[in-house]
Amino acid sequence: MPMQRLAVFIAALWWGGISGLSFVAVPTLFASLGSPAVAGPVAAKLFSLQCWAGLGLGLALLLILRRQRSMGHFPLAGEAGDPAKLLVMQRVLATMGFVLAAMLLALLQEFGVAQKIVTARATGGDLRMWHSLGTLMVLGQWLCAGAVLWRSSR
Repeated sequence: MPMQRLAVFIAALWWGGISGLSFVAVPTLFASLGSPAVAGPVAAKLFSLQCWAGLGLGLALLLILRRQRSMGHFPLAGEAGDPAKLLVMQRVLATMGFVLAAMLLALLQEFGVAQKIVTARATGGDLRMWHSLGTLMVLGQWLCAGAVLWRSSR
């Protein structure tokens, strides 16, 4: 039970961090600094920090979920097993899938899209497209982290 509480706490920290940064801090930053040229690099640094925090929190969640899965003594493929245990295993694996999806989105955003935004800003490329793609990736991370929080707090 303590590990389950820890999982809920970590998932809440992850979802809350994305929520606070994406929906409050960054919009406030752009509104306060006035110039996108000034606010953009600061926002980029915040999103980079969010990426690394998300990867660390996601890894912690994967370790907890792995432990929950191994402690359940689930049957191997093809073995008859308790349907309740199989359902729990499916839930744990689905939750792990959401964690992995959010972590993958964070990595793609950090090492793909963020670099394209910087390049587009410097070279006059399609900044709007790359910014929109980055926004969708953050939204995807937020939805995945929310799903992990929802599933962990059952």
